[in-house]
Amino acid sequence: MGKRTANKRGKSGAGRGASSSSSSSSRAVSSVRSREKTGFTATDLLTVFDLSASELDDVLSLAMKLKRKPTASASALKGCSTILVFEKASLRTRVSFEVGTTRLGGNAVYYQMQDSRIGERESIKDFAMNLDRMVDCIVARVYSQRALEEMARFSSVPVINALSDEHHPCQALADVLTLRERFGKLRGLKVCYVGDGNNVAVSLMQACALSGAEFTLLTPTEYSIDSEAVHDAAMVAKEQGGSVRVEHEVSKVRDQAAIYTDTWVSMHQTHDLKKVELMRPYKVTAELMGSVCAADGVFMHCLPAHRGIEVTSEVIDGDRSVVYDQAENRVWAQMAVMMRLMGRG
Repeated sequence: MGKRTANKRGKSGAGRGASSSSSSSSRAVSSVRSREKTGFTATDLLTVFDLSASELDDVLSLAMKLKRKPTASASALKGCSTILVFEKASLRTRVSFEVGTTRLGGNAVYYQMQDSRIGERESIKDFAMNLDRMVDCIVARVYSQRALEEMARFSSVPVINALSDEHHPCQALADVLTLRERFGKLRGLKVCYVGDGNNVAVSLMQACALSGAEFTLLTPTEYSIDSEAVHDAAMVAKEQGGSVRVEHEVSKVRDQAAIYTDTWVSMHQTHDLKKVELMRPYKVTAELMGSVCAADGVFMHCLPAHRGIEVTSEVIDGDRSVVYDQAENRVWAQMAVMMRLMGRG
């Protein structure tokens, strides 16, 4: 079992008082019963560790099935509405959730937080409980993980983290789905994340740990993942037959099945020249790929990329790049997550 975050289990009564609407409560109870039948007990996806190892494997298997037979579950979310609450704009996240919901027969409503953040105009509790009465699933792309957790606490419907400052679980699911497609397995697979130990790195580390992969974070000391998070992931990885380690020297990493990087600074920020200089040895070039990556290894990036900064165009456009496979697999992985959390498949 993975290390679950301390949110609801059996969510049918979460954050709800005696005045809860019967329709909302009945939807939640129905969802719980459906999930119990499949053995899927996760109620939200706030971090990858909200899933157990078996649940992650189940989501990936369902995603692959959906990809092979796209129309087989065309009515899985019939009559269901998903709201996309975005504090931060996105290409892949918005399009993949809207397309995925539509392909499953549901309806996606996009809500852009243009002038304020969640909790500023009204309390997070009021915000969440209003949505709880109207939709069947809340997908939130936010600046604060704490705000996301608060939303989930006051909602009886599933809440999915579409990105926060600390985690990006949907991206990680698409990433390990891509690796499983490419290599046929995850257990024992060597995966190296190069660069800033950010939210993408944390979620990839957790997904690799749950899958029994051998995960390495190659990063400067100043930009490593929090030591407690690394320790927790290492314990989970050990249970699953994998490993988690942190390295700071490129020469200590070899024979990796996948080299993964992300931007060193967020797209909405100006470049931090000091950080860029510190990260320069970790720039993914053809030379780094040749020394660190196995002969059949791949290059991965969650996109968007700062070409010429964290990765060269030669690498990202090369034959070993699977970045567009990752982008497509956001659709299939998220479709599987929505079906399982909403008890519709």
